[in-house]
Amino acid sequence: MRLTIIGCSGSMSGKDSPASSYLVQAEGPDDAGNPRTWTLVLDFGPGAMGHLLRYADPARIDAMVLSHLHADHCVDLVGMQVYRRWYPEGALPRLPVFSPDDGAERTRAISGDDADETYEDEFEFHSVKPGNTLQVGPMFVEFFEAYHTVEAVAIRITGPSEENPDRQVVLTYTGDTDYVSTVVDSARNADVLLSEAAFEEGRDKAEGIHLTGKRAGKLATDAGAKRLLLTHLQPWTNPVRTVEDAASVYEGDVTVVEAGEVYTI
Repeated sequence: MRLTIIGCSGSMSGKDSPASSYLVQAEGPDDAGNPRTWTLVLDFGPGAMGHLLRYADPARIDAMVLSHLHADHCVDLVGMQVYRRWYPEGALPRLPVFSPDDGAERTRAISGDDADETYEDEFEFHSVKPGNTLQVGPMFVEFFEAYHTVEAVAIRITGPSEENPDRQVVLTYTGDTDYVSTVVDSARNADVLLSEAAFEEGRDKAEGIHLTGKRAGKLATDAGAKRLLLTHLQPWTNPVRTVEDAASVYEGDVTVVEAGEVYTI
């Protein structure tokens, strides 16, 4: 598998990056046994649609998975809907979209469409809960309960290693969450833990919203994750301080991601 950072700015788009959005791809056979690239998009916040065009053809996306339906993680669904409906060479196929709660209702609320707009020609909306699973080509996706202000899930993806396709590797994405045992479970022995870290130690004291660098580090340590990638830092959150805080409790490799980076797993 490989991970491309479409956007990593927390709570809003930033001057150097869209808000949260990530591209996960893996090589595997299609139904006829022919080799192809399978493509999964995690979250789709402000600015993600435009930057996605740098890295993938929207017509070839196999599924989208949203960790939750806060605007900074889903608002560009409206752009994807317009792209698929009005593509000049003809409408694109329906795209499966998996999220907690009601993705269609949320999209209508963002776009201001009438209640009779179902998006049935552009999307297949599916509601997911902790414990649900799905298969996207060679990638097996599991959902775990997150600790946030709305219904939210952490996402664990198991798929073939980019370097050795016969070996299975794990990528876990926390979505937005505070520290909770179910998210530790989602990251158990993960090869890569992509963890939000929007809050700073000593500055942000609210609970049940976001991780700090230190709590993300504790999460990685308790889960036995092999590598920690920090994301969803708000424009005012200090990345150097965040890495230092994580490294104070986690002995593995830790870094803050940037838009456009590609990580092989």
